[in-house]
Amino acid sequence: MGRAFVIAIVLNTVFVGVEFFYGFLANSTALMADAGHNLSDVLGLMLAWGAAILAKRAPNSRYTYGLRSSSMLAALFNAMLLMVACGGIAWEAVQQLIHPDPVAGLTVSVVAGIGILINGFSAWLFMSGSKDDINIRGAYLHMAADAAISLGVLIAGVVVRYSGWNWLDPLVSMLIVAFIVISTWSLLTQSLRMVMAAVPDNVDRTGIEAFLRKQPGVADVADLHIWAMSTTENALTAQLVTPAGYPGDSVMDAISKQLREEFSIQHSTLQARTGAADQECCLQSPPAVPVSAHNHAH
Repeated sequence: MGRAFVIAIVLNTVFVGVEFFYGFLANSTALMADAGHNLSDVLGLMLAWGAAILAKRAPNSRYTYGLRSSSMLAALFNAMLLMVACGGIAWEAVQQLIHPDPVAGLTVSVVAGIGILINGFSAWLFMSGSKDDINIRGAYLHMAADAAISLGVLIAGVVVRYSGWNWLDPLVSMLIVAFIVISTWSLLTQSLRMVMAAVPDNVDRTGIEAFLRKQPGVADVADLHIWAMSTTENALTAQLVTPAGYPGDSVMDAISKQLREEFSIQHSTLQARTGAADQECCLQSPPAVPVSAHNHAH
């Protein structure tokens, strides 16, 4: 993905300058607003790339999980940047609707056509990685949204060129803003839930609890917590009540393997205890670990 980030950042940085310059010459708020949006995308790509690099840093004594969670923050910031950019585009469009000025439709169409090629290619670079990583999906959505904006601006430029409907330029901008907000909302809410340590969207908590209760020797499950460590890795901790005693390493290993392969839990910490389950999780301070407990982690 490093190469994809470099190519996309360089291409879009150059295009921002070209688009804003010709948008100013053509008196097109749609083109200039799109240039501002592209600039926010360049910043978003830099954030996503930086987070992808930080996520590979090895754990240390202070950051025991490494810096994996930086990818979640980048996804959240990317979504917020898109929303802010949409606000700027909408504001410019409203001003142009109130006070319409002549727009050079041909110039707008040509520059927007170049934007479709650049943004479409950039989106393609991130398409494969966007399925399993919302940090990469944020970058992909940025580029795909830009391609959609450029397409709308191109159509508006052609119509304005032959009809003189200058009001169409800001109107198209408003429609595109609505499209971006709708497509970005899921990224914003999902990344916010991740930062708040909610159960990830791709994890079936009910199914996991049912699976754990069916394991050999397990009478109850307590203190089950599932959260995202990064945009690609999930973690789980749980107490397994086993009245007959510790079920053995082979059973615990099998449980961890199934959690990883069937439930998208890459890191699990399971505690076996022979006493009654402590059903109430204390948020002020963690309960003392009994001497007889056995911790098993992957």
